[in-house]
Amino acid sequence: MSVASQKTIPRVPFRSVLISAVVLWAAYFLLATLRWEALGMGFRIEMMGLRLVVTAAGVVVTLMLWSLLRLFDQRSLWAQTIAGLILTMPVAVLLAFINSAVFYDMNSFMEREWVERIEDSAKSADPLKDVPLPPNDGGEGTPPGQYEFHGGEEGEKSLLSFLAPLTEIAFGRYFMMLSWCSLYFALVAISKARLAERREQEFRSAAKAAEIRSLRYQVNPHFLFNTLNSLSALVMTGQQARAEQMIQTISNFYRHSLAAEPTADVPLDQEFDLQRHYLTIESVRFPDRLKTEFSLPHDLKEARVPGMILQPLIENSVKYAVSAVSRPVKIAVEAREEFDRLVLTVSDDGPGVPDGSDKGFGIGLANVRDRLEARFGSDISLVSGPGPEGYRTEIRVPLTRNG
Repeated sequence: MSVASQKTIPRVPFRSVLISAVVLWAAYFLLATLRWEALGMGFRIEMMGLRLVVTAAGVVVTLMLWSLLRLFDQRSLWAQTIAGLILTMPVAVLLAFINSAVFYDMNSFMEREWVERIEDSAKSADPLKDVPLPPNDGGEGTPPGQYEFHGGEEGEKSLLSFLAPLTEIAFGRYFMMLSWCSLYFALVAISKARLAERREQEFRSAAKAAEIRSLRYQVNPHFLFNTLNSLSALVMTGQQARAEQMIQTISNFYRHSLAAEPTADVPLDQEFDLQRHYLTIESVRFPDRLKTEFSLPHDLKEARVPGMILQPLIENSVKYAVSAVSRPVKIAVEAREEFDRLVLTVSDDGPGVPDGSDKGFGIGLANVRDRLEARFGSDISLVSGPGPEGYRTEIRVPLTRNG
């Protein structure tokens, strides 16, 4: 089985299994000790030592049961239930035998003590008055002679006298181990749920990365189309020097824009540099009309934003402000911090968006909003509309630094 396939199989960690087994048998030890003290049977230290041996053996046997139950981790609930009911039977019998073997000598000793007390009590004026009765549940410290069966051969009575307490112990251990099986398969179900949740998160992350990558690639072809048209116009009009300058600037732009992973965030100063390259390219087309202004505080240079997130907004300003008029138009790009949020503003003092304009303006804004929501969820704000002079778009996103 490959490592990748192993990661897709829900498994309960051995540490969790061990802790659950230890807690189960520690609870047995505590309850059995409290019960023995309540009965006042004596032999406190001796019984506690023997009980520790049974507890340790119980932990080992529980881990043996786990090694079989884990084969049914990938099966249905019904298969797990049947496996628990069946596999717990021999385990319960084994635990009963261990219990009887560990307490055998102590039971024999207590039986002799009990017989002697009865004989001494018979000689007293009030027989059996001060003789404590042994526990009547077939558990630890039960004298084998307590169980008597009338009729039949002596050997048969002896066998029944041995099997009766063993059977009671086995029944008790059976339901005890069934409880642990239920706990184990509950842990398996939790492991399956966590694995499914992790897979869902991985699928969501992959889908989000694919969405961001798709939106990012929608920007590059649009920009390339515009710049190639501008370059073609320069060549056709014989402006070779300006065409060569534009080619060099385009080369620098794509070297910076393609260096980053499309789904990764970039430092804000890198995003600003990229937009400076872009506006330098556009200034070849509009040498006398395009004016630019960038405002980036020093403490925000390392703030992280999706790469080329400002590109569609600046393209809109060039298309609907600079190219639409014959006078100089200033495009301003500003960053500031407000209440632990990063505020980015792209504005121009052009005529705004004229009525009846094509859908390109709305597509650019939708692209920016979709990319921001894919990256930050609903915790973003994008407001766009006419400003005091021209048009203004403001972005508000959570402020993050260094990735």
